[in-house]
Amino acid sequence: MSQALQPIDLLVFGPHPDDIEIGLGGTVARHAARGDRVGLCDLTRGELGSNGTPEEREAEAEDARGVLGAAWRTNLRWPDGGITGTDTQIGDVVRLVRQSRPRAVAIPYWDDRHPDHRAASDVLRRAVFRSGLRRFQVAGTEGLESWRPDWVCFYFINDSSAVSFAVDVSEHYQRKRDALACHRSQFAPTETSKADTRLTSPRFQQLIESRDAHLGALTGVAFAEGIIVKEPLLRDSLFRLPATPASGLTP
Repeated sequence: MSQALQPIDLLVFGPHPDDIEIGLGGTVARHAARGDRVGLCDLTRGELGSNGTPEEREAEAEDARGVLGAAWRTNLRWPDGGITGTDTQIGDVVRLVRQSRPRAVAIPYWDDRHPDHRAASDVLRRAVFRSGLRRFQVAGTEGLESWRPDWVCFYFINDSSAVSFAVDVSEHYQRKRDALACHRSQFAPTETSKADTRLTSPRFQQLIESRDAHLGALTGVAFAEGIIVKEPLLRDSLFRLPATPASGLTP
């Protein structure tokens, strides 16, 4: 956790070591490429997964971090299947948010087919809220001020819904592919130890890309990742895009 003390602009949480890449890999790469400092946090080591050891999965996650260009990645090592919102778990998140002071936090969408993803969304939302309460104290935060990010964004891992907005990740989509490929134990395990799962099917990556391409087509780009926020979004006009200088009009 020592390197997590470095302040960042964006903090992204994932329940398991490959979830961030599946749902938000392109957006992480886009933010990193434009100079934003991004921190990644996996809640568990995915030890209940059918393929790969916890050690392999942590190493693969670190490789993917380098591909995406994030500043750091940490793992809270909560028990896989045990994301329950205990005082210790809430404290872990509060401590990390107060240390890293992100402008925005991204967490999984609350309605997902995987129980851990749904549980993570609820626990993380509550913990980030408590991070902003100055009278909420946990061990390890002595001397740290309360911190509330500008907003909490929800991203999709499996299931999707109508989005609040989409992020154009077209120019960074190869980095998302490369980061996913780092998780070899999940998507391409060796034949000697392989257990067939939803993730080992070649159609799984096709599913990810078709989802991102579909949202891209709806928004006029090649690939996009969807985000949901609970707050209203303020715009300065009803025009879809800002006016170009050649138009002579203001938005």
